[in-house]
Amino acid sequence: MKRVCGLMLFCFGAGMAILLFIPATIMTILFIIACMVLGYNLFCW
Repeated sequence: MKRVCGLMLFCFGAGMAILLFIPATIMTILFIIACMVLGYNLFCW
């Protein structure tokens, strides 16, 4: 469980760092959705 939470926090931080360089467009929304789906799959499986 600690590894999953750590991975989610790491991915969230990396995503926020990437979003600093990407303007708020459709790609940003798709990136957020992809991170949420990946986090969900990692958490539940």
